[in-house]
Amino acid sequence: MGGCLSKSKPVEVKVELTLLGKEKEAGVKSANGKASPFSDCRPNGALEHCSDEDSAAAAPLRLYKPRDYLEASVCHVKDLENGQMREVDLGSGRALLIKEHGEFSAMGHKCPHYGAPLVKGILSKGHVRCPWHGACFNIVTGDIEDFPGLDSLPTFQVRVEKDKVIIRANKQDLQSQKRSKAMARCSAVNSSTGFSQVLIIGSGPAGLVCAETLRQEGFTDRIVMCTMDKHPPYDRPKLSKSLESTAEQLRLRSIDFLQAHDIELLTEKEAVAVDVKMRAVTFQDDSRMEYRKLFIATGSKPKLMNYKGQDVRNVFHLRTPEDANSVARLANNKNAVIVGTSFVGMEVAAALTDKAHSVSIIGIEAIPFRKALGEKVGKAIMKLKEVVLKSGKVLRADVCVIGTGSGPATGFLKQSGVHMDSKGFVPVNKTMQTNVDGVFAGGDIVTFPFPGRSNKKVNIPHWQMAHVHGRTAAHGMMGRPTEIKTVPYFWSAMFGKSLRYAGYGDGFDDVIIQGDVDELKFVAFYTRGEEVVAVASMNYDPIVSRVAEVLGSGKTIRKRDVETGDMSWLIDKGSQ
Repeated sequence: MGGCLSKSKPVEVKVELTLLGKEKEAGVKSANGKASPFSDCRPNGALEHCSDEDSAAAAPLRLYKPRDYLEASVCHVKDLENGQMREVDLGSGRALLIKEHGEFSAMGHKCPHYGAPLVKGILSKGHVRCPWHGACFNIVTGDIEDFPGLDSLPTFQVRVEKDKVIIRANKQDLQSQKRSKAMARCSAVNSSTGFSQVLIIGSGPAGLVCAETLRQEGFTDRIVMCTMDKHPPYDRPKLSKSLESTAEQLRLRSIDFLQAHDIELLTEKEAVAVDVKMRAVTFQDDSRMEYRKLFIATGSKPKLMNYKGQDVRNVFHLRTPEDANSVARLANNKNAVIVGTSFVGMEVAAALTDKAHSVSIIGIEAIPFRKALGEKVGKAIMKLKEVVLKSGKVLRADVCVIGTGSGPATGFLKQSGVHMDSKGFVPVNKTMQTNVDGVFAGGDIVTFPFPGRSNKKVNIPHWQMAHVHGRTAAHGMMGRPTEIKTVPYFWSAMFGKSLRYAGYGDGFDDVIIQGDVDELKFVAFYTRGEEVVAVASMNYDPIVSRVAEVLGSGKTIRKRDVETGDMSWLIDKGSQ
């Protein structure tokens, strides 16, 4: 695979803690030879950033004392070459030290999304891309630039003194390894309960990111987010992978956090109709709310199937934490049947293998994931689990999970004036606005212009892409339009194995595989004509993030580039 996947040689790091009682001498130079900014620099987070801790979320300013900081000499100035990263120990925590274009920088070492070690990620053009799910962070500010995830990284001050690289870090930031961006507060006074400047339908990643982005961009009017769920926003992809997790364990933001940033959340509030002429939404409880701007992000709903039986309390469409918890409880030492070979169905099957007496999977496809991943990859994954495919066979089921796919949850938009296609998807423009002025939509329910396909409108129902839609819609609402430039990124976990996927492979006509598919250690490149349009891998990190970085830069990867097996073209030369 060339040199791009080789591990860095272990580096012995010596830590020297420095007392902070005295001010630094004025003559200290930084890595670029300029005067050290330490004497007049602000502590990271003092004016521009706020803590993600719910108890402190409302505080607009954090003031630190010298004892809140520590300093450590972490390496020699020549220990890092340009384009290299090292995870260094400061005694009370770890940081990611980076050298790019002769400049040192330091920030949190774990991705705030799922805790991936960023030192194993990709450093390129001023940001670090997570090796697991592709989130990107600016190496100077620590701000999240691409998703998934909601939080940014703390940054730490770096200077060079007598050929030693010294990091000064706030202890709290060093421990938390994440921060949320500063957000404006609502300045509206005596807001009518029946009107909101911005109304968001749906509390998934698209809706939540839209609300937070509006506040981060200085929006000071009322924001109301309503949802059918009875819980605050939670990590839905984990439902099928971690069946016993509670809503609290899965939560993305707490009620306290949302209240502290003046984002009103109405739970168990299902929208049943939209009147775009009156700019109003009607809910199932017959209440009504008017809006100035509307963002619709209701996500997907499961495709229903007919089944016999009066008592169907053991049949589930996996939609809520309660569903997942019930499946795990009822399947304990019992017979579980999964209907459907979707990613969700296979993930549930994998999660139950250590709990259930037996797990049977029923599917109509001879090879699971064939359309998305190709025949060879689908066959390899199928070997992980015996699949029952013959029709007419009767299986005893103490618990049944139906994972036969989903469709857009847009039925309530009929007669609204918002255009939908024949499948119920909502077409939007580059700013995520629908055909109706002031009405935006995002997430699983939309088709949007995708730059990777010459702005053809496509539907990409990925968790990561929903984040992007939320941010883009918020910018559009504020009259600051930004185009989507992200590379779609998807992941799945089955039977202890992780699958990663980047790009948009719909309509691929060939698959070039490097590695051993049977051993589930491979990278698969999906091509259309002579162009690579997507990549998938198992046990080959961080290859998918590397390819995402190349595609994200606007470069075209040719089929001939991947047929030889030489991956040297993946190594970024921009940081040297």
